[in-house]
Amino acid sequence: MKFFEGCTALITGASSGFGSEFARQLAPRARALVLVARRNDRLEALRAELAEKFPELAVFIYAADLADEGARAGLARWLHEQGIAVDFLVNNAGLGDHGDFETSDWDRVRAMIAVNVSALTHLTHLLLPSLRSSGRAAILNVSSVASFFPVPNMAVYSATKAYVTSLSEALRMELRDTGVSVTALCPGPVRTEFFDVAARPGDEGKTPHFESMPLFQVTPAEAVHAGLEAVARDRARVVPGPVLAVAVAIAMLVPFFIVRQVIQAGRGRI
Repeated sequence: MKFFEGCTALITGASSGFGSEFARQLAPRARALVLVARRNDRLEALRAELAEKFPELAVFIYAADLADEGARAGLARWLHEQGIAVDFLVNNAGLGDHGDFETSDWDRVRAMIAVNVSALTHLTHLLLPSLRSSGRAAILNVSSVASFFPVPNMAVYSATKAYVTSLSEALRMELRDTGVSVTALCPGPVRTEFFDVAARPGDEGKTPHFESMPLFQVTPAEAVHAGLEAVARDRARVVPGPVLAVAVAIAMLVPFFIVRQVIQAGRGRI
């Protein structure tokens, strides 16, 4: 993990889940962290926690709803005004939804597209000049194994993550000779607040089907470590967990009409 020594990392969705775990794992090595999320109180609490453990670490917080294009532009202006040059961007913020597309709430779908697609793309576009000027930088986009396959009952979510993985691969090739690496972290289902937020009214607190498949599970800490290790090794993508990684690799070699039948058979149990 020497790659991250002295870096200035910006982490979106930093108030919980993967985001706060990224902050905790980077804190012993980074020079500065910029924590971005909607919930200022949680950002303050995380900053206090990190400051106590790592007094030499500079921790900046910026409360913003990244679904708002103006908020994203405001973040970029604030970074410039503060003289903060980011050399590691962690696009972690994301929203989900579980249920039939027909009965989905449009405002929720629109917010999911705004955060998962527009915010990630716009923030990368805004910060890329700073990343390139550092000479050695990285972008880590948090995607999902759902990016490899269309998932019934999570149709829009899996489509947004397919976009994230595809964009990551294309940008990696574009930026190959610039000193900026791009990696996609594609975890399977991990128990965080994500599933509570993705649940629809009446479904909150239900146990996700994946919890009956322990071989495919990793902890948030393991998933984040796998992502950071992949960045340090300049890998294009990583699926955390050896069993899930092998399963995904095999599934991607199977003709899609067979994969479609398997997914259809398991509909509603993901």
